[in-house]
Amino acid sequence: MQSAVSVKDLKIAYGDHTVIEKLSIDIAPQEFLVLLGPSGCGKSTLLSAIAGLQDITSGEVWISGKNVSWEEPKDRGIGMVFQSYALYPRMSVRKNLSFGLRVAGLPKAEIEARVARTAALLHLEALLDRRPAELSGGQRQRVAIGRALVREVDVFLFDEPLSNLDAKLRNELRVEIKKLHQRLGNTMIYVTHDQVEALTLADRIAIMRDGLIQQLASPAEIYRRPANLFVAGFIGAPAMNFVEGRIERSGASPLFRSKGLAVELSGYAFSAGAAEGPATLGFRPEHLVLDGATSRLPTIPGRVSVVEPMGSDAVVWFDWADQSLSLRLMGDVDLQPGDAVAPGLDIAKASLFGADGSRL
Repeated sequence: MQSAVSVKDLKIAYGDHTVIEKLSIDIAPQEFLVLLGPSGCGKSTLLSAIAGLQDITSGEVWISGKNVSWEEPKDRGIGMVFQSYALYPRMSVRKNLSFGLRVAGLPKAEIEARVARTAALLHLEALLDRRPAELSGGQRQRVAIGRALVREVDVFLFDEPLSNLDAKLRNELRVEIKKLHQRLGNTMIYVTHDQVEALTLADRIAIMRDGLIQQLASPAEIYRRPANLFVAGFIGAPAMNFVEGRIERSGASPLFRSKGLAVELSGYAFSAGAAEGPATLGFRPEHLVLDGATSRLPTIPGRVSVVEPMGSDAVVWFDWADQSLSLRLMGDVDLQPGDAVAPGLDIAKASLFGADGSRL
């Protein structure tokens, strides 16, 4: 199958400073790919290179089977939605939506049909004669998305489109974008630093750091089987718990030992040939079981330091050895600071990382 978008050995540098080095990625037709990572990781630079808004040092960008590495943005067959709405303040919504089509010289009837279809998709029919100043933030972003949709192209690029909205509006528009992709079936590439957006929207997520893709996989795979310590620590709220220790292989089954904790690894699906030596055990707050002793799981005894009620669930922080760990429980939990807890760890759901930070 031909990729909708293909980036081949891309390098972007400013003098001696390299932002992206030898990056390659293929994005399938109709796929929703999210580029996720901290500020400065290169995700927006990569999106701009695909859009033609960023000069590349070397490598190639292909869209719909065509090498567009040096094509102008208007000739790449893309629609782009920016972080800022970038609407023309003196134009109505109707004119904002149709502006690019009018400049391109499309027939009036075609322009009106496209605007009507887009307005219906985004529930903008009642707003077509208003100006941007008369719209809410969420409505303005709908118009910005609509301005990309009227082009009726195969590939849409989103550069942190929801970051200027409050939490409630972000949630609402996130659902609308998901529905939009399901209805249209276009290829969408979406940049964000918000992991909730990434996990809920994406077919696949590319986790980026320092211009490199750390892991490219489905949201479930990235959450359950992070490729390295960076991905494991970046995804999840609260973040994954980490305990440093060693792998020992003196008995019938390898053990992970740390500060009095001994965890048998027979239930962990890592390479049987994993060598002895330093390792880091990672486990998510929801993978600790409060009745660890009765569940016959290895326990991590400690004392509660903080309880964070979150409605349907609660995050309990407890002190173990010389560090703080988190445990996610149902919201009706009755624990107070100072209470003793001994949650059990299900090793089958945990992650082990070697001395180089990669998953074992």
